[in-house]
Amino acid sequence: MAEKLVEKGYSITIIDNLTTGKKENISKILDKVELIQGDIRDDEIVKKNIKDKDGIFHFAAKASVPESFQNPEEYYNVNVKGTENIFQNALQQGIKVVYASSSSVYGNQSKMPIKENSPFNPINPYAKTKVDCEKLAIEYAQKKLEVIGMRFFNIFGERQSINYAGVITLFLDRIKKNLPPKINGDGSQIRDFIFVNDIVDANLMAMQSNVSHEFFNVGTGNQISILKLAEMVIEISKLDISPEFCEPLTGDIEESIADIGLINEKLGWESKVSLKEWLVTKI
Repeated sequence: MAEKLVEKGYSITIIDNLTTGKKENISKILDKVELIQGDIRDDEIVKKNIKDKDGIFHFAAKASVPESFQNPEEYYNVNVKGTENIFQNALQQGIKVVYASSSSVYGNQSKMPIKENSPFNPINPYAKTKVDCEKLAIEYAQKKLEVIGMRFFNIFGERQSINYAGVITLFLDRIKKNLPPKINGDGSQIRDFIFVNDIVDANLMAMQSNVSHEFFNVGTGNQISILKLAEMVIEISKLDISPEFCEPLTGDIEESIADIGLINEKLGWESKVSLKEWLVTKI
């Protein structure tokens, strides 16, 4: 996101406590941005550094489902209290916010693809924090904050942290070591994988739009099972191996496919990068 904004000539301040982020991730633009090492729960840091800004992209969060079971209180404090601090200060200063929600708010749904008006069904502490953030967004929109929640589906792309990585990063890490992909459960889980640059475009379009308050699914509308993904990665690698099956993950969603009709209608956005084409360039 920062690279895209620099490319477009914007002046950017980044707030990050660097617990999972790395300066190397913005090495290409480090001399073109202001980087503040700080926490979104710190009222003074947020208040001071959003002053005179035109918009806020809020992506800061703790985002590991397994870790959220171990430390739900920390997840609530960072994800919910931190987000409220941003909303509160943005409201006071009249700044529009586009923030990262998550498809995890839906949990397991009976109807596919999932529309934005589907009921909340969070099945892990991380997802519950995202639901709480959406409730805050509604509350602050009623106070006249311009705020758009982007419900990201399964993101893939460069520079994903191996510690917080989605399944694609983990599969690629194994394949590069000539090891078989490890699948949690039987691999029947269905996912909608969306490229990080497509996510960036969606966020920018939301910020620049006349939409003042909405929640958008950000996915492709395409589906693939985790087993099929593992087989695709193996096929591209040309290795003579088979996937390795492990215990299922607690709090893992069975099926998740985005209906992207609303974001296409209101922002004119759709995904551009196909999963298979990207994998071919990386293996």
